[in-house]
Amino acid sequence: MNTPLRRISIVVVTMFIALMGAATWTQYVRAPALNDDPRNVRTLYREFDNSRGPIVIGGEPVAASTPSGDAFGYQRSYTNGPLFAHVTGFYSVVYSRTGIEREENDFLTGTADSLFLSRIQDLFTGRQPQGSSVELTIDPAVQQAAWDALGDQRGAVVALDPTTGAILALVSKPSFDPNALAGHSTPAVNEAYRALEADPASPLINRVTRETYPPGSTFKLVTAAAALEAGLTPDTQVAAPQTLPLPGSSSSIPNFGGEACGPGATVSLAEALRISCNTAFAQLGIDVGADALQAQAEAFGFGAELDIPLPVVASEYPLPPDDALTAISAIGQWDVRATPLQMALVSAAIANGGTTMTPYLVQTVRNPDLEVVQEATPTKLGTAVSASTAAALRDMMVDVVDNGTGSAAQISGVRVAGKTGTAQTTDDAAPHAWFTAFAPADAPRVAVAVIVENGGSQGSEATGGRVAAPIAKAVIEAVLAQ
Repeated sequence: MNTPLRRISIVVVTMFIALMGAATWTQYVRAPALNDDPRNVRTLYREFDNSRGPIVIGGEPVAASTPSGDAFGYQRSYTNGPLFAHVTGFYSVVYSRTGIEREENDFLTGTADSLFLSRIQDLFTGRQPQGSSVELTIDPAVQQAAWDALGDQRGAVVALDPTTGAILALVSKPSFDPNALAGHSTPAVNEAYRALEADPASPLINRVTRETYPPGSTFKLVTAAAALEAGLTPDTQVAAPQTLPLPGSSSSIPNFGGEACGPGATVSLAEALRISCNTAFAQLGIDVGADALQAQAEAFGFGAELDIPLPVVASEYPLPPDDALTAISAIGQWDVRATPLQMALVSAAIANGGTTMTPYLVQTVRNPDLEVVQEATPTKLGTAVSASTAAALRDMMVDVVDNGTGSAAQISGVRVAGKTGTAQTTDDAAPHAWFTAFAPADAPRVAVAVIVENGGSQGSEATGGRVAAPIAKAVIEAVLAQ
């Protein structure tokens, strides 16, 4: 072989090797990522031609596929779509999938590794491939109670079983109808999606898991926990001036309405929580220290992302640089941010003797033959406080509802433990109204957190006790009625 031919042969062989390498990389290494990429419409078209498994709540399918008679093969539809929209998400040929539709897609399409034998059986029997059903922990009666109680106000409600972590209700408002996004008409779906995106109330956002807010006075549970863990008791007298000058600053912290917290210069820790005394908890934050507050917040779950399996953004407790900001952080303001789920976990940990259970939404996955292929097992997420601190906080929270700011959550014959919060946002906006609680206090079956953005229907006149506590009460009553 002469030199030119040898050189051409080397180039051709090199190109073949490069081509084989690129094909192998795409077919075997990148294939899973490309198939999972939500922008890959080929995957969606292939999925639409299969019978997708249902999403089941309370034994009834709330998302199901039926033959459509068109090029897509099947139509996805949602029963009570807006009620469950932020749990189910939507399944769209244009905008891919969200919510459980996305997070459990492998089971719903029947492509999960654990369904391999089922796919082999389909191959030999000639049965049309079907997806698995995904059964959720949501209790439809509790979900409906949360939905009704929140009404037309913007906000969120989440309830869970504190002993297992099973989520019983997850409501975010405003909501949307996923049926409008699951149609096969691209122009109609585009129009519906753009209208939702342009809505200033952001109905597509799951406020329970994806939105963080200043927790306001509900964060005093964390500050109280840090103080108790440091050796204080509910009877310990703490400073409670009418206003607290902030160290190194010309500003000061007042109490709600500018009122004093008691007849003297001090109140007990339990009394400070009962009446939600700002100056007492701000001073307590300085005394306990920024590091201890941050450690306690992280013990409750701040700073950690979760998958329930919906992704949950991390709540934030940044370390304050000085005592003035430590005081403000101790009452849930400055840069402290929490999801509604995080504040429900604070109550749940107290209810469960100091142990936080991992929250979860998926109870069972069944293959098309109704055999269980996956079932949730409650698991411990961490220890937030000692059992003695949890017991002390429980009794203090009961006093908040029996005799303090949370009286609107009282239920006849039931000991309810709760904490109110009214969180400042900006000077030109009404504060957010919060309430977090659990019940029955001595044998908890539910922990709940409620936020009503900017005071809801009562605007600047709203408080957590007046606006959010009645919503939590309705949710607790729905659980106890089961």
